[in-house]
Amino acid sequence: MLNLITAPFAGITYPLRALRLFHSHPPLRQYLIIPMVINAVVGSGLYWGLLIPGWQRIDRILNGLTLTWEQWVETLPPRLGFLVVVAVGLAGLAKVLFVVGLLLTVGFLLVQFGTLLGAPWYGQLSEKLEKMRTGQVTVVEVGIVRDLGRAIAFELKKLTLALPLGLLCFGLNFVPGFGPLLATSLGLSLGILLICMDFLDPPLERRRLPFRHKLALVFRHFPVTLPFGVVCFGLVSIPFVNLLTVPLCIAGGTLLYCDRIQPTHSFDRHGSSN
Repeated sequence: MLNLITAPFAGITYPLRALRLFHSHPPLRQYLIIPMVINAVVGSGLYWGLLIPGWQRIDRILNGLTLTWEQWVETLPPRLGFLVVVAVGLAGLAKVLFVVGLLLTVGFLLVQFGTLLGAPWYGQLSEKLEKMRTGQVTVVEVGIVRDLGRAIAFELKKLTLALPLGLLCFGLNFVPGFGPLLATSLGLSLGILLICMDFLDPPLERRRLPFRHKLALVFRHFPVTLPFGVVCFGLVSIPFVNLLTVPLCIAGGTLLYCDRIQPTHSFDRHGSSN
């Protein structure tokens, strides 16, 4: 019972623990330079290609809807003029929600591309942290060809998981009433789950665990992995700050694994968990 109370608070703190570790161990910072450059290049492309045009598109759509609403209200009796204020308020709220959603989407894409391109450096960073935390590093060698195949398969399996749920979210948006709210909640939950898997993957992948086992471990330790995923999702959604927070969350995921997951599980040489 005590663990269920303390675990969420622990999950929230792991990015901060990683930051403190970088501060106290300067040699670790060398593993951040190239990933940060990669994130800067990827992030610049995403912001210029998605964020700015998306922002402008949202502004045009909402301004058009507000104008249409105001013109319709002008045809109503004067006592219903307050509906203009209601329309402006709803438009403002919708704009905030759309912008937040846009930031979350860009942050999520940055993680997907950034972790994939920066995998070699993140892997080295994760190994160093595991060595510091536990005194040893477990690596199941499979060869570079199979290693590349596993990386591609991991992304495809995430896509297989996300695609049907994404289509469900899209369909829910057309359901009157609570449909959009359910779609948003489900979409955020899916994003948090995938983000959590990305940031926990380096130590799990070194043990060559099957995708279903990685997923099971995230769910099994949900009291700590869920808050960790929520905080990381928030951090990677902050423009430009996420250039630093992506490697920070990778490091936090390794620390979380060493502290919370590894002590409760053993792994054989074929990557199965006991």
